[in-house]
Amino acid sequence: MKIFYELICREFRLFYNNKVLLVLFLGAPFLYGFLIGHVYQQGKVTQMPVIVVDEDGKELSSTFIDMLGDNESIKVANVLPSLFDAKNIAIEQGATTIVHIPKGFSSGVQQGRLPEVTIFVDGANTLTSNTALMAVNVCAMTMKAGIEVQTLMKKGIPASIAAQQYEPFKTTIVKQNIRSGNYLYFMLPGVLITVLQQVLLLGLALSFSQEFENGTFKELSKKVSNPVLLILVKVIPYILMSVGIIAMYWCFGLYYKMPLQADFWWFTLCLFVFVLAVSFIGVLVSAVLPSQLKSTEVLMVIATPAFIISGFTWPSSLMPSWVQWIADVVPSTHFLRIFRLMFIQQADTYHICSPLFAMVIIAVVCFIVASIVIGLKIKKLRHSESESPAE
Repeated sequence: MKIFYELICREFRLFYNNKVLLVLFLGAPFLYGFLIGHVYQQGKVTQMPVIVVDEDGKELSSTFIDMLGDNESIKVANVLPSLFDAKNIAIEQGATTIVHIPKGFSSGVQQGRLPEVTIFVDGANTLTSNTALMAVNVCAMTMKAGIEVQTLMKKGIPASIAAQQYEPFKTTIVKQNIRSGNYLYFMLPGVLITVLQQVLLLGLALSFSQEFENGTFKELSKKVSNPVLLILVKVIPYILMSVGIIAMYWCFGLYYKMPLQADFWWFTLCLFVFVLAVSFIGVLVSAVLPSQLKSTEVLMVIATPAFIISGFTWPSSLMPSWVQWIADVVPSTHFLRIFRLMFIQQADTYHICSPLFAMVIIAVVCFIVASIVIGLKIKKLRHSESESPAE
């Protein structure tokens, strides 16, 4: 029993002597609790952007717009004079709903001609689109009730015969991008892309740290002394292997009959930049941390909450600014945005330029810093070799 007790104490000592493991074991639960708590702190979707197309421009339509602005679940991001380019403006401003008030709306209501308000709902994210749709519907129903009461009062009809009220205007809902209404189509791609990022990070976490621990970096640097080429030697195999993973993902899409229509070359370019950005992050951490365990642990901390903070399921606009900053340095945040734009929203190509450029910046910065770190390690190694004969 004494030996058993000593072994237990030994394990505790080993644990507390590993500073990285100690920090992760005690810090990760607190970090994730704090991070995820702040992501969902509001608890409900509010202030979702809505685009209003007001072709009427009269007092009644202005009243309706004011009612939309007063609803806590939505905010009027823009008021346009026509439907021209409304879809692109909605994508740029992250609006899930376009409310179209037709020309002659006010006069139609006054003359009892039953005008029609059309609500275009982008179903790319069911959570945000349903929230915005319900809010717009509440405003429309409230306005209808107000118009009906005023009309009855003008006619001298008592409220007791409210059952005979007429409908002052129609509300038509047009749902777009409803393929995301299937939760398989919505969740599977996001999860698979996050998994691809995680396996690349964990694989490349060992790229240089393994060489440092095994003492083979010296031999490797003699064969390839250029840090840029050395990084490419480590990254290229993973790029080629990721092609097989992506092909497997594509087969999943075909098997589950998922709609995968998009510009092939643009998507290929975005996918290539995404893989490069993830790979260079892995290489950078592996170069900075010479321990396989430490580099793997650090990259797991980065990869684990990536999907939650990406904005794929919960709107980024509802997260604190510091959480959005963290999300912006993770490549999957931008690639999931591109995926949604291309495959779900069927957006024009120019909409993907901003997230694509963000991934390019991540890749370039990580590549440059990793090259500098590897170059310094090679220089240090050569310097120690040149001094060793004198000793």
